[in-house]
Amino acid sequence: MFDVEQIRKEFPILAREVYGKPLIYLDSAATAQKPRCVVERMSELLLNDNANIHRGVHLLSEEMTAEYERAREVVRQFIGAECREEIVFTSGATMSINTVATSWCEKFLREGDNVVVSHIEHHSNIVPWQLATERKRAELRVIPVADDGALVLDALDTLIDAHTKVVAITQASNTLGTRPDLAPIIAKAHSVGAVVVVDGCQGIVHGGVDVRSLDCDFYAFSGHKLYGPTGIGVLYGKRELLDMMPPYMGGGDMVDRVSFERTTYAPLPLKFEAGTSNYIGAIGLAEAIKFLQRFSVQEIAKHEKEMLDYATEQLMQIEGLRIYGTTEDKSSIISFNVAGCDHYDIGMILDKMGVAVRTGHHCAEPVMARYGTNGVVRASIALYTNKDDIDALVKAVKRAVSMLK
Repeated sequence: MFDVEQIRKEFPILAREVYGKPLIYLDSAATAQKPRCVVERMSELLLNDNANIHRGVHLLSEEMTAEYERAREVVRQFIGAECREEIVFTSGATMSINTVATSWCEKFLREGDNVVVSHIEHHSNIVPWQLATERKRAELRVIPVADDGALVLDALDTLIDAHTKVVAITQASNTLGTRPDLAPIIAKAHSVGAVVVVDGCQGIVHGGVDVRSLDCDFYAFSGHKLYGPTGIGVLYGKRELLDMMPPYMGGGDMVDRVSFERTTYAPLPLKFEAGTSNYIGAIGLAEAIKFLQRFSVQEIAKHEKEMLDYATEQLMQIEGLRIYGTTEDKSSIISFNVAGCDHYDIGMILDKMGVAVRTGHHCAEPVMARYGTNGVVRASIALYTNKDDIDALVKAVKRAVSMLK
């Protein structure tokens, strides 16, 4: 049974006060809070079981290695990957995307080729491809965005062609909430032999993913947005593609044999896990996934949609308020501005009233430029958000507007 008040009890931080007022946390798109089970599991490991993985024959190392690999299996099942070799642990989605942008493009991108991204991408799904195309003297192309935040898919026929090697696309925008229809994008990319990289940071939290059904070639997400720890992320890649790619980084644990004449590499997925992996973080991520699996995807989506609809209805009653991103199937993110008020000033006033939101360009400057603003206020809803949180947000925005106008 999905009971938001019972769920909130799993997150101790939600009971604290800031500036003498109850904390209203509406910044989960930046990082989600962690349930008690994740914190306790990681503390238990650090206090009683800590040892480096893959390198020791002693009991602690063997036990921790087994836990780490069990975490990989939890992730594999959660996203629907075919085999454990397709799950690479990274430091986060940024590293996951950079791994593909560097390793794949180093081998397969050539001068005169192109990489296609969309206008609504996070910087982490723009800059790595800019760097790759600059190195290879290739072209970066952009799928445009309409006024409501939807991608203009009619442009695919002119953007994706025989010279397209990569299409990098978000599953859900971190600023507009837009959830692009990925099926036609992936189909078009595959029709010309291009690979598809999906940034799943916001999408996996709000609706999940089945990578085999989606048929993307690579999928990236971060643990800390999925109620897990920071410093851990996942790169999913189809096994045959990961096999073809050179390593992203060199070091320990990713090698088979090393000599000054020649080095051979470890099998997947270790080939892409150089150095000491964040094994505590990986196990913490698995614990967060197990926490989420107590509820159905439909239950979470229904609750978040109710909170999103209620917040939208209440905020739109404020004179001069504009919401950016109004597609019908958007994820639970509301980005807005109020005419005559600076987004940063609104955020500062909300903070003093106990309401935590994020302001600025949200690492999506091209989106801001598209809508003619230098930043927005963003309130992001999670499974622990309740109606009282929304009421507090609306009350605080009204107070801020009255002070600033």
